[in-house]
Amino acid sequence: MAQVKANDLIKVHYTGKLTDGEVFDSSVGREPLQFTVAAGQMIKGFDAAVHGMELNEKKTVIIPAAEAYGEYNDEMVQVVPKEHLPEGLNPEVGLQLSATSDNGHQIPVTIVEVNEADIKIDANHQLAGKDLEFEIEIVEIS
Repeated sequence: MAQVKANDLIKVHYTGKLTDGEVFDSSVGREPLQFTVAAGQMIKGFDAAVHGMELNEKKTVIIPAAEAYGEYNDEMVQVVPKEHLPEGLNPEVGLQLSATSDNGHQIPVTIVEVNEADIKIDANHQLAGKDLEFEIEIVEIS
């Protein structure tokens, strides 16, 4: 039977959980996720987990933070004076914004603290620093 290898276009059903069991994402009840293996479209640990799996095979894997969304980086948290915010923006904890990096790229950030004169934003991925558990099922290999 065919096994998943680099450059295969595959479809998978998955459920992603935190180590405490909280589900953060799932394809169950939706279309399966399609991607090309080893093409940089998925987190490193997920790509590695599907390698060698067969059609209709199911497995559960634990992906350490370093192979998922990386370790949490304190340097990606910054304080921004409210005067630098767009006019009319009402900053609230949890609000997601887009910031522009020095090289012109857009970076998603989340407001994590609001004070009288400034806000604190976090550019870490919301799953940074967390080990993840995935239930994976291969539903198509092409």
